[in-house]
Amino acid sequence: MIDRDHDLPISKQAEALNISRGSVYYLPRPVSPNDLALMQRLDRLHLEFPFAGSRMLRGLLAAEGSKIGRRHVKTLMRRMGIEALYRRPRTTQPEPGHKIYPYLLRGMEISRPNQVWAMDITYIPMARGFVYLAVVLDWATRRVLSWRLSITMEAAFCVATQEDALARHGKPEIFNTDQGSQFTGAAFTGVLAGNGIAISMDGRGAWRDNVFVERLWRSVKYEEVYLRAYDSVNEARASIGRYLDFYNCRRPHSSLDGSTPDQAYFTSLPLRTAA
Repeated sequence: MIDRDHDLPISKQAEALNISRGSVYYLPRPVSPNDLALMQRLDRLHLEFPFAGSRMLRGLLAAEGSKIGRRHVKTLMRRMGIEALYRRPRTTQPEPGHKIYPYLLRGMEISRPNQVWAMDITYIPMARGFVYLAVVLDWATRRVLSWRLSITMEAAFCVATQEDALARHGKPEIFNTDQGSQFTGAAFTGVLAGNGIAISMDGRGAWRDNVFVERLWRSVKYEEVYLRAYDSVNEARASIGRYLDFYNCRRPHSSLDGSTPDQAYFTSLPLRTAA
């Protein structure tokens, strides 16, 4: 997609393709094949046991015959962007200058499209490397409204995903994320505040606060990612795109009485919006 020999500057090419300029210039540090295999296994274990921290994950890997230290597990978890998910006191300090917003969804009945949107990032393994997937999801209908792949977890690609959802689908009443620095920075929250959207953030480590995105990750990985071995970012983008089209348009959901997310989303919109 990016042609480094083209007369058009790389920054302009990135702008035209609506991708982060930082991800184009960024040269990832090489990851050993052994670490890549461990990261792929950690990803599966994290989905199966989201409450497991580095100590438990090290034990699970050891039981499978992998000799790895807890410090190395923690390093790989940071690289993947995962942590043990459980409720704990909010004692950690946010990024300097970043405001943490309260969780607004507890006890709320969420029953209509564009009432609440949620967003998250997950690690996507490839044959020889990995990327990150960001998704904006409509909470009530489970519809994926926007998504992006990136080779880094920087805030810019999250803002691009967020702005694409807003441009395509209007705006929600509430936008919910976790407390990751990509979501607490002014670039991200400023877009929401400027559009009059209420900002909600999960309790730190509380997976149930964003449970429908966690369920989406399980579907994406077990029904798509783990069945593939993407050779390139372009191949991953195309294949995941096909799956998300299937997820929205054709995959029935029991929680939606057998409807697809598209059916639930578009048939429930007010006529003036659908028009």
